[in-house]
Amino acid sequence: MTDPNQPNSQNVPPAPPAYEAPAYGNAPQYNAAPSGGSTPGRTMAIVALILAIIPGTQVIGLILGIVALVQSRKAGVKNGLAIAAIIESVVLLIIGIIVIIALVSLAASVGGDLTTQINACFEDPSGTVTWQGVTTSCQELLESNGY
Repeated sequence: MTDPNQPNSQNVPPAPPAYEAPAYGNAPQYNAAPSGGSTPGRTMAIVALILAIIPGTQVIGLILGIVALVQSRKAGVKNGLAIAAIIESVVLLIIGIIVIIALVSLAASVGGDLTTQINACFEDPSGTVTWQGVTTSCQELLESNGY
């Protein structure tokens, strides 16, 4: 039977239960570096590494690599890029010095031989000289070198 105080009580379906979000645990914690800060000296180490590759800027790359390494060590962080920049700068600087010494000695030996031949031609302009395996007259040698 129907209750007069609650009309239509039989026709109303019951209210669904309230939805509750499932309770998830916290995300797992990883031993990663904090994402907010960067490693001190890292950017300078990258610049030093790039400068170490460019010919003629190895000294600047070496200095920046040392400064980056010092900054990293003060912060208590390892900086492999700074060490790589220092090593690369030193190696390429040594190779550059060896190449320069070789080129200067080559130029001095070739230039010295030519100077000797020209001086011989000044003493005897009608003679012949052998320069770089080619025998030429002194007159041709003097004219080709602007004398």
